[in-house]
Parts: sequence; structure tokens; C-alpha cells
Amino acid sequence: MASTLRNALVATLVTAGLTIPVLGLQLVREGARTHIETHWNLVLIACAAVFVIQLLRPALARAFGGLSFRVPGAERLNFVHRTPTGQRVLVALIILAAIVWPFFGSRNQVDIATVVLIYVMLALGLNIVVGFAGLLDLGFVGFYAVGAYTYALLYQWLGWGFWQALPVSGAMAALFGFLLGFPVLRLRGDYLAIVTLGFGEIIRLLLINLTDWTGGPDGISGIPKPTVFGYEMSRKASEAGAQTFHQLMGWKFSNQDMVIYLYLMALVLALITLFVSNRLVRMPVGRAWEALREDEIACRSLGLNPTRIKLSAFTLGAMFAGFGGAFFAARQGLVNPESFTFIESALILAIVVLGGMGSQLGVILAAIILTVLPEMAREFADYRMLIFGLVMVLMMIWRPEGLLPVKRPHVELTR
Repeated sequence: MASTLRNALVATLVTAGLTIPVLGLQLVREGARTHIETHWNLVLIACAAVFVIQLLRPALARAFGGLSFRVPGAERLNFVHRTPTGQRVLVALIILAAIVWPFFGSRNQVDIATVVLIYVMLALGLNIVVGFAGLLDLGFVGFYAVGAYTYALLYQWLGWGFWQALPVSGAMAALFGFLLGFPVLRLRGDYLAIVTLGFGEIIRLLLINLTDWTGGPDGISGIPKPTVFGYEMSRKASEAGAQTFHQLMGWKFSNQDMVIYLYLMALVLALITLFVSNRLVRMPVGRAWEALREDEIACRSLGLNPTRIKLSAFTLGAMFAGFGGAFFAARQGLVNPESFTFIESALILAIVVLGGMGSQLGVILAAIILTVLPEMAREFADYRMLIFGLVMVLMMIWRPEGLLPVKRPHVELTR
């Protein structure tokens, strides 16, 4: 009991130290004056909640630790997730629902879903580097920026459209990933994270300072939306005498059409990323990534080349980030360096960790949670990062393997 009380008091003091500057003190500006408002009630509520939870935690563990919950009739549903046919049917139904849903959802809902799909694409790309190969990358947003600015620059200087620039954006991001792989071949752990973090910041600072090419802090604007077989989805065509897509189809123009089209494009790109990464992990290169993640020395002793394995992981992961960046630029119509800060890299990495490193379904679920929930609770927007950090800490304590940890095939020998 004394140990439990001591732990509860220590946790309460730590909570007080963290919440007083964030929740208890608030700067308020009134005209030319600035003063501090105090909200001690929020601090007391947070400290009391932590104290009670820590005090009751051992008793709750003893009371509910041995309980197990069983859903009646669950055995009859095993075909859905355990048999290949059931899995295919389930995936087909989910894809069909995702295709049909935007035609019934509101514009805001479809727009949020498009953002979710962008993060799904980025997280699946980072999952190759972090989840499969075990290489901690904190500068993944740099490849995202390369893909976005490649499309923007190709349009600005050469007049290329989205479909022409999309493969080039992926190739340029892959090239940067390949070049980044060489300096980090002998690094691992914290040292690797520091180098990749520096790479992401170098890319952002270059975009700010190369004003003649990138527009500096203002970025590049006026980036066109993707076309449909060469027909623009706009009220009027940019070229005189050209037809738009709604004129070709003979229906009335609506801004919702472009929102739905962008959502469907993001869905297709996310599905392609999921399919390719799922096939890669089952191929020899995927097995090599897993061998590198588990033990690099053992991987080398098996005759595998760690240099090629690391380069392949960085290159393929960066390629998907480049595709996502090009789509982001097309959707926004504007790119600037402030869209590619370290916070974006941290968010994408948190999606991978929260979902479960190496788990593709977990990554998709985490991307939905971390993108949709902040939009649903806008009244807590000022405390978003605080809640976000608290969730990550709780996950590391109670479920460090992630929401949906990957199940790897293994063989157990009986005694």
C-alpha cells in the first residue's frame, strides 16, 4: 500500500508540473496589455484523476485481470477474417462502401476523408522504412515536400499537368530517398533518427531560401487540379473553345463533383500503395527487410547485403511519399514550406507507432483516428498536442505493440 501511495503521489506531482504551464496559465491580450489568467480548476481535475487512477490501478488489475469476454456465435464468423475467401469478400465490401459513400456524404466529410487517405498513403510508405525495415526516419516529410514541389515546379516552368508530373514526382522523391540512404548506411537507432531529422529540415530550409525557384516562404500558387481524360472539372475551361468535363457529360456544374473526384483519386492511390506494399512484404525483399529489422548481424551472416536492403527501403518508402506530395499539391492548389514542418513527420511516425509497426490495417486505423478525431472535437483544438502526447504515453504503457499488432507466422516446438 505504501508503494502504491508513493507512486500515485509521484505521478500526481509530475502531472502538476506538466499541466500548470499548459492548462493553468494562459496569456490573454487585451488591446496593448497582456496578462496571465489562471485556471487552477483544470490542473486540480487532472491531478485528482491521475492520483485516483494510480491509487486504484493495482486493485483494478487484480479484479479484472483474469476476466475474458466472449462474443456468442463468434466462431461462426471466423470465415470472415481467417479464410482467404472471407478476407477477399470483406475487403471488396469495404472498397465498395468507400467508393459509394462520398455520393451521400457532405462536402466537409468528403474533404476530411480525402485528408485521411493522404495520411494513409504517407503512413504506409513510412511503414516500409520503420515497420518493415526497422529504420527510424524522422525526416519523412522531406520526401513529401519533394513530391509536392516537383509537380509545382513542372507546372510553373514547363506547363505539365498532374498526370504527367505524378510519376516524375514519385521518381524524384525515390531518388532523394536513394541519396539519403548512403550517408546512413552505417548508422542505426538514435544516430539514424538525428540524420534523417536533419535531412527533413535541410529540405524545408532549401525551399525557403531558393526564392527564384520555389517562391521562398510564399511558395507556388495556382497549381491546377487533375483533369479527367484531359477534360477540366471546372466551371469554365482555361483555354478558349475547350470543353469541360461537365459540358462533355451534359450535366450541371457543381463544386461537389471536384471534391468527390479528388476523394476517389486519393482512394485509388491509397489502394495502390496498400497493394504494392502488401506484395512487397511477401516477396524476398520484404523478408530481407524483416531480417534486417530483427538482427543486422544475423542478416549479414546469411549472405544478405544490408546496404541494398536499406537503400531499397528508403527508396520505395520515399516514392509513395512523392506520390502523396504531388496529390497534396494538386488538391491544395498551393505549396509552401510551412506545410512540411517536423510536426508532419512526427504525426506520420505516430500513426505508424500507434497502429502497430509493420501492421498495415493498424496504420490505416490509426490514420483515421488521428485525423478524424481532432476535426470532431474542435473545442479542444488548443489542447490537441497535449491530448495527442497523453494518448501516445498511455499506448506505450498499456499496449506498446500498437492497436492492431502484426501477426507474423511462426512455428512452436512442443516439449
